[in-house]
This record gives sequence, C-alpha cells and structure tokens, in this order.
Amino acid sequence: MSELLDGFEQGKVTSAARLITILENGGDEAEAVMEEIFPKTKGSYRIGFTGPPGAGKSSLVYGLSLIFREEGRNIGIIAVDPTSPFSGGALLGDRIRMQKLSSDPGVFVRSLASRGSLGGISNCTDEVADLMDAFGKDLILIETVGVGQSELEVAEKSHTVIVILVPESGDGIQAMKAGLMEIGDIFVMNKADHPNAEHAARDIEDTLRLKDVAEGEWRPPVVLTSALEGTGLDDLVGRIAEHHDYLESRDMIRGMRKRMLHSRVKGAFMDRMENRLWNNSGIGGLMERRIEEVYSGTMSPYQLVRELEKLVRVE
Repeated sequence: MSELLDGFEQGKVTSAARLITILENGGDEAEAVMEEIFPKTKGSYRIGFTGPPGAGKSSLVYGLSLIFREEGRNIGIIAVDPTSPFSGGALLGDRIRMQKLSSDPGVFVRSLASRGSLGGISNCTDEVADLMDAFGKDLILIETVGVGQSELEVAEKSHTVIVILVPESGDGIQAMKAGLMEIGDIFVMNKADHPNAEHAARDIEDTLRLKDVAEGEWRPPVVLTSALEGTGLDDLVGRIAEHHDYLESRDMIRGMRKRMLHSRVKGAFMDRMENRLWNNSGIGGLMERRIEEVYSGTMSPYQLVRELEKLVRVE
C-alpha cells in the first residue's frame, strides 16, 4: 500500500490504476486509501453524461476530451460499463472505447463495472473521482452505463449534467418518462444528420419551456451535435462553460460540493447501518421466526416492522 501511495504521489499511472482496483473491491483497504487520498483533493469540476443506450455518449465524451485537451485541461474519464456475469468486471474496456486517448499523459481513462448498481454508475464512482482529482485532474467526465430509467444518481455526483438523446425511437418521450428532464443542465440531440433531428430538438425545447424557471435562473439549452462527424461539439463546450460560469457567479459550486458530500456520507452510513442491522442475530433471528406468521396472515408486515423497530435503539 505504501509503495502504491508513493507511486501515486510521483504521478505514476500504474500506481493510480492499482489504487482504483482497491477502491473497486471496497472494504477496509479501500477506506485506508481514501484516508490518504481525500485530503489531497482540490475540487475538480465534474460533468456527468447520461441518456439511453446507443445515444453516442462514449463518442461524445471522446470528442469533447480532444477539445478540452486543446484548452490545456487535465482530464479524468470514468466510463461505467455493464458488468460481466462471469468476471464481475466491465464488459467494455477503456482501451476499446478510448484507446486514442490512453497515450495522452493529460488524460486518465478508467472503465468501472456497474456491479448491479441501479443508478447507471458504479458504487465507487465518488472514490475514483476523488482519486483522479488528487492525481491532478481538474476536469472529470463521468459517463453512465445507459440503463434508461435509472440514471438519476449521476446528478448527485456532477456539477453539470448533460443528457444525450437521439432522434430515433422517441427518446424525447423516454427522457420525460425517466425523469431525465429534471436533472439535465444541458440537453444534446446527437446524430444531427438524422432527418428528424431538428424536429426532435424542438420537441425537447418545447418540453423544457413548460418547466417553471424563475427569471435569472438557468434554463437548459438544447444543442444539436454529431459526435461521429464532430459537429456541434464547440457549441456544447461553450454551453458547458456558460453553465460553469452561471454556477460560479452565484457561488453555487461550493454548496453543490457540500450537498454531494452530504449525500455520499448519508448513503455510506445507511449502507453500513443496514448491513450491521441485518447481521445482528437478534434482528435477523426475529425476522426468521416471524416471517412465517406474516406469510400465513396471522401477523401483518407492519406488526413485524414494529417488533423489529423495538430492537433498534437510536438516541
């Protein structure tokens, strides 16, 4: 561990990559890594990319990364992939999707497996983002797995959320169903060369106009892009800068950082407490003894909940 941390301090990518593997595995060793890493974070700006599968998120992240590098930004990319049912690892590797960036010392790409997380991201996304931050990356791009209706967690981990849609298959309607309209700061209609692209973009704009936005508050724009052809990316970069400036001018970034940490600590605490409760022999034993009564109808689920609650003492 000490050798890896020393290598990390010296800027060795191999050490950082091995530390991320420890973070992915979780447990006491992962917490020990974070104890060393977290104080070194500097508050990187984090951009989340979400949307339905096949919308072109990876291609868009790649194209934007090239522009950000031309601006001199140091970039970390967290690409969350579906989990292999055999190995538990990511099905799509960063070398496949981002191989042209891997040789750039100013870019650190890491694929993470979702491992059953329903929020379109990995459970260790926060920790890996912090490690990249401490490693000197001032801009971190987080690409969700693209699971459709459960992508909302990325909003708790990003300063700017970009929702990427395509004009096919009624993505605009799907976005409204999934609640993506509530979390998006910028909407991208990708595949701008599609004949229905402009019409689909107008549909999204019309929907966004229905949102109650007070004067002076941020109104999400809709940007037409073609990630494969590289069109519209400069416009998108400009919109990202505008949203950053909007947050900065209102001193909102600090508050967002606090909310991110609050949500993160609360989630970690609740997970730990839940595990401790169900591993408690009294609580687990009572559940096993009484569940048959609930099943037979002689006890309601809520009666059992009240009995379980009596075993938990919270001052």
